[in-house]
Amino acid sequence: MKASPSEQQELLRLQSLDTRLQQLAHRLGSLPQAAPLAELATRDTAVRGTRAEAIGGLEDARAELKRLESDVAVVEARIARDGDRLQHTSSTKDVAALEAELASLAKRLSDLEDQELVVMERVEAAEAAVDGIDAERATIAAEVATLESERDQAAAGLATERDAAERDRRVVAGGIPADLLALYEQRRVRGGGVGAALLSHRTCGGCTITLTGSAFENVRRAASDDVLLCPECDRILVRTDESGI
Repeated sequence: MKASPSEQQELLRLQSLDTRLQQLAHRLGSLPQAAPLAELATRDTAVRGTRAEAIGGLEDARAELKRLESDVAVVEARIARDGDRLQHTSSTKDVAALEAELASLAKRLSDLEDQELVVMERVEAAEAAVDGIDAERATIAAEVATLESERDQAAAGLATERDAAERDRRVVAGGIPADLLALYEQRRVRGGGVGAALLSHRTCGGCTITLTGSAFENVRRAASDDVLLCPECDRILVRTDESGI
């Protein structure tokens, strides 16, 4: 393949832009905020699991408290009823029976109220636990919001650089002959992102191998418009005044 030295040297500009685009893509894919955001997501998942357990305990305690409150209300109603009956009976037998029942109901009420106090403390503790978990989640959410803002700002800056590099690439690529550009793209795919390399002081910039012997002689004798490939890495070798030939 033939191409003028200036056209070949344009490949170096194109390669520089492609290298820059690769670097920007890598930076966009590995922003420093990514790791702490992933850690926060893991923490939040664990905290949400803890909250679900805490909510379950709180609901159980509230249900038990509601049951006790209902039992207390029933006993208080019976005490009120029996107290009223006691006020309106003149039967000695009925009085004795009602007084005995009232004493039993008073004991039952006292026991229920003691249980109620214990369960109320459980409810308060469970509510405090849920509030603490919610506060922790709020802290995590605030950290996430800060990191996401920093990430988005960094990504926007890199995206701007990428867009500018892509525009420059289109301009440079548009000035390279189609067959030379196709060869470059082919070699770039095979060469891990590097399709053209400067031959500097007899050393290939792609594989850093110094040409010697017949390989160097072939390069030295080639016409300036011959498109050469590195005998080691098969990338396009671009010759300039600093090639040492």
